[in-house]
Amino acid sequence: MLTITQALVDQIVAHARKDHPDEACGVVAGPAGSDRPERFIPMLNAAMSPTFYEFDSGDLLKLYREMDDRDEEPVVIYHSHTATEAHPSRTDISYANEPGAHYVLVSTADTDGLGEFQFRSFRIVDGEVTEEEVKVVETYRAGRTAAH
Repeated sequence: MLTITQALVDQIVAHARKDHPDEACGVVAGPAGSDRPERFIPMLNAAMSPTFYEFDSGDLLKLYREMDDRDEEPVVIYHSHTATEAHPSRTDISYANEPGAHYVLVSTADTDGLGEFQFRSFRIVDGEVTEEEVKVVETYRAGRTAAH
């Protein structure tokens, strides 16, 4: 299950809407080992495409160095789909190389009649995709810190 604050959900959805019709992408970092998304990091879609996203390799290297310096890891890796439902494509699955991360997909297309966007989370490990529940909270409970 992904537990995430409403503020982070709002930031991810706003980024997806802002970059529409191109796919938006980014990371939410959190303390290493905590499984708690905290720091919103919108990234540039280097592909600038409505059907594909790609992190800029230089930006990604800088991000991983920064997270390493801060003892963080990518808790959420997100991107948007602009014309299809929020479900990982074959390409998304092939690029998923963080087995501990939650892969969040936001669809800015109303593909299911449920409104203007979908917000779904998946685990992708060795090509296997498992959808997981998303629990949206106002704040994280105090005292839930990572054990070091």
